[in-house]
Amino acid sequence: MYRISELAVEVGLSRTALLYYEKQQLIKGQRQNNGYRVYNDKDLQRIRLIQKLQAGGLTLKECKACLEAKVDRKLLESRLYKLDEEIAQKQQSRELLAAMLGEGDLKAWHESVDKLAPDAHLDWLMKQGFSEKEALRLKWLSKDMNEHEQYMIEFMKIFEALERWAPGSESETLKALSLLPEQPKAILEIGCGKGLATTVLANKTTASITAVDNEQSALTRLSNRFEADSLASRLTTVCASMTELPFNNGSFDLLWAEGSAYIMGVPHALSQWKPLLDEDGILMMSDLVWLTDTPNEEAIEFWKHEYPDIQTVTTRVKQMEVAGYEVLNSFTLSHQAWQNYYEPLRSRIEELQPEMQGSQALQDICKEVDIYSNYLGQFGYQMFILRKCR
Repeated sequence: MYRISELAVEVGLSRTALLYYEKQQLIKGQRQNNGYRVYNDKDLQRIRLIQKLQAGGLTLKECKACLEAKVDRKLLESRLYKLDEEIAQKQQSRELLAAMLGEGDLKAWHESVDKLAPDAHLDWLMKQGFSEKEALRLKWLSKDMNEHEQYMIEFMKIFEALERWAPGSESETLKALSLLPEQPKAILEIGCGKGLATTVLANKTTASITAVDNEQSALTRLSNRFEADSLASRLTTVCASMTELPFNNGSFDLLWAEGSAYIMGVPHALSQWKPLLDEDGILMMSDLVWLTDTPNEEAIEFWKHEYPDIQTVTTRVKQMEVAGYEVLNSFTLSHQAWQNYYEPLRSRIEELQPEMQGSQALQDICKEVDIYSNYLGQFGYQMFILRKCR
């Protein structure tokens, strides 16, 4: 016989728990003349059996049902299903924590967070010690904060020898320039890179040009080239983030952004850049878009990871109008503009393949080239000429 305190020690439960068991008629104590409750070995074994059933995820009420009648298979199947769900969730949690400690791949996690909360994701990355430039590159390129440094070393090795880092051509820039309603006087080029478009703008207009990029080395090369061409007096270079441009409102009558707005998100770019334009100012921007309503599944899957916000031209135009712009004109970049980028890139890949086997950056770029080769025409870059509405 066991007093309640002795039984509690045997089964590892509190006195209160045992009294609750008795209230639920799971055990049955006998009150002695002296007022103490005592329990027998049957009660002890019953509690131990209940504990084993509870270890399978059953509630106390369900344990009682199992003790008093034949096991309900549907009940057990339901509990097993829920338990499997909990295990899967906990496994995901473990994999994430391990990945954040550098023991696994964080790519899928970064992609999912960036899709759900892009601004919060960027802020969080910067709090982890990344500069804004590094954080933006992580969001769009490496997508794994543990592997980012090595990824960028490999990425830069591939691209450092290339003139173009995106599709484009001088003729396409000239075409967009010819569609402007009037000649600009003050141009802000956002994301100028190595200055291929900047040179066209300088040669074909008399405007003063402010070129912005977050890569100082690119700006230095651009300045040197303008010095050599005797155009330096019309050029101002500014190393800054496109998300925080250090200019007064109404400072420019033309903003030029070839292939750069996606970095901060087209809707954000439309909103944040608009105040920099003077009354009736013009924004020329290009963006990757779907050119068909029924793209191939492989292309959809690829751009879902590489550019989740890719839209049709119609959707982008609606966003531009909602943001307070009039769409004056638009056109799709030519096949030649894509070849100007991808053919040198393809040659560079072939050159580096023997020494960069196993490089994740190289594998990602090879996949991009394959998608371009197979599905260009289902997607493309669209140049938009927009007027700021009053």
